Amino acid sequence: MAFNTGLSGLRAAQVDLDVTGNNIANASTVGFKSSRAQFGDLYANGFLSSGSNPVGDGVTVQDIQQQFGQGNISFTDNGLDMAIDGDGFFVLSDGGETRYSRAGQFGIDKEGFVVNNQNMMVQGYQADEDGNISGVRGDLQIETDNLAPRKTTNLETDVNLDSREAVLERRTRTIPVTLDGQDDPASDGIRGESFRFEYADGSTSEIFGPFGTNDTAADVASRISDADGVSASATSDVAIHQEDDVGSTTGTDLKSAIDSGNLTFFINGSKLNTDNVGSLSDLKDEIDKFGDGSYYATVEDEDGDGIDDVINVRRSSGGELNVEWGNDPVDDSIRNSTVTVDNLTITTDRSVVGIAEGDAASPPADLEAAFNEVSPVPVNSFNPLDQRTYNHATSTTIYDSLGNSHELTQFFVKEPSPGNGIGQSEWSVYLQIDGEYVGGTDDQPYTATFNEDGSLASMTATSGVGQVSDLNEIVVTDWVPKDPNGEPNGAEGPNVAPGEDVNTPISEDSGYGSAFVIDLGGSTQYGAAFGVNNQQQNGYTTGRLSGLDVSNEGVIFARYTNGQSQSLGQVALATFQNTDGLSPVGDTAWVETFESGQPVIGKPGTGTLGSIAASSVEESNVDLSEELVNLIIAQRNYQANAKTIETSDAVTQTIINLR
Repeated sequence: MAFNTGLSGLRAAQVDLDVTGNNIANASTVGFKSSRAQFGDLYANGFLSSGSNPVGDGVTVQDIQQQFGQGNISFTDNGLDMAIDGDGFFVLSDGGETRYSRAGQFGIDKEGFVVNNQNMMVQGYQADEDGNISGVRGDLQIETDNLAPRKTTNLETDVNLDSREAVLERRTRTIPVTLDGQDDPASDGIRGESFRFEYADGSTSEIFGPFGTNDTAADVASRISDADGVSASATSDVAIHQEDDVGSTTGTDLKSAIDSGNLTFFINGSKLNTDNVGSLSDLKDEIDKFGDGSYYATVEDEDGDGIDDVINVRRSSGGELNVEWGNDPVDDSIRNSTVTVDNLTITTDRSVVGIAEGDAASPPADLEAAFNEVSPVPVNSFNPLDQRTYNHATSTTIYDSLGNSHELTQFFVKEPSPGNGIGQSEWSVYLQIDGEYVGGTDDQPYTATFNEDGSLASMTATSGVGQVSDLNEIVVTDWVPKDPNGEPNGAEGPNVAPGEDVNTPISEDSGYGSAFVIDLGGSTQYGAAFGVNNQQQNGYTTGRLSGLDVSNEGVIFARYTNGQSQSLGQVALATFQNTDGLSPVGDTAWVETFESGQPVIGKPGTGTLGSIAASSVEESNVDLSEELVNLIIAQRNYQANAKTIETSDAVTQTIINLR
C-alpha cells in the first residue's frame, strides 16, 4: 500500500517537474502561456464501503491547465509584428485547418500573403481598391503593385483675406501737350513752364522747369516721372518735306540732296543707308528696317497732286534722330520741318488728385482743365508677374489623370466695395495653372463677395467659361493639362459641354475629364494678416510601396513613395467562451475543442476583443522566479515520496527477516 502511494507521489512530482521545466524552457517564447499542474488525492472506496478515517491511495494529476494571462508587450523593428492587448487570438489557416495563436510574429510570403513563421496564413478582412474594409473573412494579402495616380477633382482652400488691404488702383489720363511746334519757343505749350502735382493728403510735388528748346520728349517724360506716384512717356514725330523745303536751295529735291552728300540721317549714332533711296517711300523703307522698334515712318502725298510730300518719322521718347545738312548738324529738325510731342501720357496712382502747369500762384487753365475733364480710367490690370497688381496669392500642387504634377495659383485682388464700404466687400479671383489662365479668368475673374461679418456671401462668374455652385465653389472646366513645352501631355482634358451643370463634389469616375472644383466656402475676410488656414486636394501621382503600418484596430496600411497611404485589410481576432478548453497543438497555437466552444470572430477593439499593438510582440507570461521556486518544491516532493518508498522497503525487509 505504501509503495503505491509513494509511487503515485513520484509520478505527480515528475509531472510537476516536467510542467515547470517546460515553462522555464519557454520563458522567451513569444505568445507562450505558462501551464500549471493540478493534483487530486486518491481514496479507495466502494458503494458499500464505510469508515470514519479511510487511508488514501496517493495522488493523481487531475489537469495541466494553461494560464492565459496577459504577457508583457515589447517593441520590435518589424512593421507587421502584432501583439494583442487584451482578450483574443489571431486566426491562422494551416492548410485548411484553423488554428489560434497569441504569437504575432508575421511577415509576407512570395505571393504577398501575411503569414507566421510556420507559413500559416493570417486571417482577416480584405480591402477593396478604394481602401474600404469588407466584412468577408479570408487570407490577408498585401498588394505590392504601384499605386495608380489619381487626378485632382476637388480642392479645398480656406484663406483669410486681409480686410485692411487697399484697392490696388491706378488711374491714367492722356493729356495733349505741344513741346515744340513753332519757330517761336515763347508760344510753345509747355516751354518755360513747370509741372505741379497735388496729392490727397494736401502735399504737392513740383517738377521744376522751365523746359527749354533743347529738351527732348525723353527729357520731359523722364523729369515728370520723378514725381511720387507719377509715370510719363511720350513719342516724337520728325516731319521732313521733300521739295523746295530741303536745305536753302530752292528746287532741290530729296534725291539730289542725298546724292550730293548734303543730306544724311543718323539714328542713335548710326548712319542710315541711303544708297537706294530715291524717294520718300524708299527712305521710309530704310527707316523701317532699322529694327530696334523705336522708329517707324509714314509718307504723305507722294502722288504729285501739287501738295508738298512729307515723311513723318515717329520715334520713342528714348531715341535720337539727327539730320545733317552739309556739315551743319541739325538736332531733330531741318528748315521747315517740325518736332512735336503728340501726347504726353501721364499715369498717376490714387494719391494724385490734381495736376497743373506752372507755379501754384498762376497755373494755366488749359492743362489743369484737361486733367479734370478727362475721366480717370482704372488701369489696375491684373498681371501675375507684377506683385503690385494683386493683394494676395497662394499656390498648391494638383495632378492630372497621368499623375503629372501642375502648379495651381490663386490670385486675390481687392475691388472697390459695391456698397461704398458699407455692408459688403468684393475680391476678384484669378486662376492660373502652370502660368496659363483657367476658369475663363483671362477674360473675366471670379468675384467673391463677403458679408459684413467677414464670411463669404457668394461667388459669381462673369465669364462664359467659368462656373460656380451654390456652395461658393469654383468649377474649372477648361483646363488642358500640358507638358513643360506647353503641349498637351495626353492626360484627360475638358469634357464638359457648354452650359452643362457639373455636380459637386466631383468624383473620380464622374466623366467630367480634367474638371475640378475649388471650394472657397470656408474663406473669410477679417482684419488680420493674409493666411492660408487649410489647403487640401485629393489627387496624387503614382507611388511605389515603401512600408506598412498597422493601426490599433488591426488595419494594415500601405505607405507609398508619393506620400499616400491606403488600407489593405484588417486582422481578425477570435475569442472563446471557455479559453481553458482550447487544446495546444504546438508552435504556440491552439485548436478549438468541444470544451472550448465555438469561436466568436470579429475586428480588434470590438466587443470583448482586445486592441492591436503594432511593431510589437507579446512576451511569454512565464514568471521565472516563481518557476524556480516551483522547481525546488517539485524536487522536495519527489525526494519525500522517494523516502516513503525507501521507508516502506525497510519495514518490509524487517518483516521478511523475522524467523
